[in-house]
Amino acid sequence: MATRFHITATDGKARTGILHTARGAIRTPAFMPVGTAGTVKAMLPGNVRATGADIILGNTYHLMLRPGAERVARLGGLHRFMNWDGPILTDSGGFQVMSLAALRRLSEEGVRFRSHVDGSEHMLTPERSIEVQRLLGADISMCFDECPALPAPRARIEESMRLSMRWAERSRAAFGDPADRALFGIQQGGLEPDLRRESAAALRAIGFDGYAIGGLAVGEGQAAMFAMLDEAPGMLPEDRPRYLMGVGKPDDILGAVMRGVDMFDCVLPTRSGRTGQALTRRGAVNIKNARHADDPRPLDPDCACPCCTGYSRAYLHHVFKAGEIISAMLLTWHNLHYYQELMAGIRAAIAAGALTEFAAGFHARRAEGDLPPL
Repeated sequence: MATRFHITATDGKARTGILHTARGAIRTPAFMPVGTAGTVKAMLPGNVRATGADIILGNTYHLMLRPGAERVARLGGLHRFMNWDGPILTDSGGFQVMSLAALRRLSEEGVRFRSHVDGSEHMLTPERSIEVQRLLGADISMCFDECPALPAPRARIEESMRLSMRWAERSRAAFGDPADRALFGIQQGGLEPDLRRESAAALRAIGFDGYAIGGLAVGEGQAAMFAMLDEAPGMLPEDRPRYLMGVGKPDDILGAVMRGVDMFDCVLPTRSGRTGQALTRRGAVNIKNARHADDPRPLDPDCACPCCTGYSRAYLHHVFKAGEIISAMLLTWHNLHYYQELMAGIRAAIAAGALTEFAAGFHARRAEGDLPPL
């Protein structure tokens, strides 16, 4: 097995542990910053590491189109290419292809689609997805799946889930058994518990190093997602990491951890940083608002990130309005720091058997809201 996972503490359904990979250990619960095109936007790799991140995510679809997986391989692999020496997880490309509904043709073989970059035609199959991830040098690869947006008719979800399970078998066969890389399977089934159970049984029979929960956070809302997460993680092997794909907001993450999830990724902290939104323990702050223009206080007086220790709200408001690149840099750094601080707090609370109290404090601070205007 290319990875080893051991649980160090539990609190209810929540677990904290260590996922060991060839390129280093990942503390769980873990949040993986998203490096779509070989970069965590507005951040240097060392700065990402300084926030506390153990692992980042790369994007199969985008990297296979530009600059191309074969080119990245010739240049030494994605780690060397982007100057990140820690673990990298790559998604399979299935979610991105799903979003190209008008530009794709789905079949048993795979998905034929046109590139959003230059209109060129490509075929992505389970075998090609695994090959691209191997060329990139991913430490953790994902099996190729198909994920319908919700809401969708049950018949569509059932058909998609069973296609994804057939593709999971093909992904496993194409991946082989390398000593230094891991493959995760992806549970599908939408909001249908019986389909989720069928999917989990199929994945367990195939056998994977870890298991992802796919097909959530695709339009169903938090209440429906949590209702499904009350059941879905427990369908997956207890001794393997459980990864909720594409999630999410801080309260989504905390709620999912309390339901037994170990790993997360989302573009929210980086995308928000580029659009003038800071994510803090008191909730979201829109730095574009005029009330910040004369405010000498830090974004979050309780935060130790470089943004909060070195710059005022007035300055952040100014550089965003002026279109200065440093705005995206500082706000993204803050957001990623906050996410990693949240994960560290969650891990410590689980280890102390105090996650319920931690969650109460988390929600109380958010209910207080942002600092009052001066």
